[in-house]
Amino acid sequence: MARIDVNHVRHSYLPNPRTDADFALREVHHTFEDGGAYALLGPSGCGKTTLLNIISGLLHPSHGQLLFNGRDVTNLSTQERNIAQVFQFPVIYDTMTVYDNLAFPLRNRGVPEADVDRKVRETLEMIDLASWAKKKARGLTADQKQKISLGRGLVRSDVNAILFDEPLTVIDPHMKWVLRSQLKQLHRRFGYTMVYVTHDQTEALTFADQVVVMYDGGIVQIGTPAELFERPRHTFVGYFIGSPGMNVVPVAIEGRTATLGSQRIELPGVPKASAGAVELGIRPEYVRLGSDGMAVSITKVEDVGRHKVVRAKLEGREIAAVIGEDETVPAEPKVRFDPAGINIYADSWRVEMGA
Repeated sequence: MARIDVNHVRHSYLPNPRTDADFALREVHHTFEDGGAYALLGPSGCGKTTLLNIISGLLHPSHGQLLFNGRDVTNLSTQERNIAQVFQFPVIYDTMTVYDNLAFPLRNRGVPEADVDRKVRETLEMIDLASWAKKKARGLTADQKQKISLGRGLVRSDVNAILFDEPLTVIDPHMKWVLRSQLKQLHRRFGYTMVYVTHDQTEALTFADQVVVMYDGGIVQIGTPAELFERPRHTFVGYFIGSPGMNVVPVAIEGRTATLGSQRIELPGVPKASAGAVELGIRPEYVRLGSDGMAVSITKVEDVGRHKVVRAKLEGREIAAVIGEDETVPAEPKVRFDPAGINIYADSWRVEMGA
């Protein structure tokens, strides 16, 4: 396994990029620690696959440097980097058996046949395909074929990292959960350095120890799932993570009071900066619906099973609140904001609050 340092890397698909808008990947400077499980999360076109392909060697960055365990690998091929990559669509050899698909990368490296057999059988057990070892790969389901792609990465003991580019896109919802759980177990058992690209927040938050949220070609926040939920560093993180996403409303700040229209909201502290466009962000889980607080008008109630999502308007601004499945909406509804869930943003970036 390897520690991967991405040093001031930028990439453009244009021959002569001139402005930031010409770069698919704006400057990224980050370390993926040895043995860590990371997810690159963001919408289509945000640069996450570009970054993954630069790490793997499929792309050479326009600027910057890539280090594996302190060694400069920027100009090395994927093979020289000892990277295993699992793509969105399974890449397998249909005419080979399942066993031979997994054995191929080891035989290609001249590994003794006894070691090949041991590693392949061990990996087949790991990915739950031992009973399919002698069957041709062409007859397998999409999730089984993706397991073979995964197995080809796991079967090698010399890989520096295993990279996943939206590997569960073609898998049905139940099998997504199963494979995601197996990946998590394999990481805990063997400590592979894993980097997983996805636009699905559920995949990212359940797989990774650290989630790297990308937006518009750059990294806006890196943190644990809890950190991203409780303290989004950028309003995009608040919007993108959570269902429904974070409520964000424009406010004016004076001391430890935020003003929204005619409403005054007590803050948990005094924002250390409040220049530019100032907004208050609060997740629906921290909006308390009851008979006291700020008057709202209800526009919709969505029953989603274990809870309800209440859509409302506060001072003309749309907000959402989450309430229990057995709770009822008051005849004259009002809301309060739990101070523990309040964040203040200036020009979309979170500002700290003092006492």
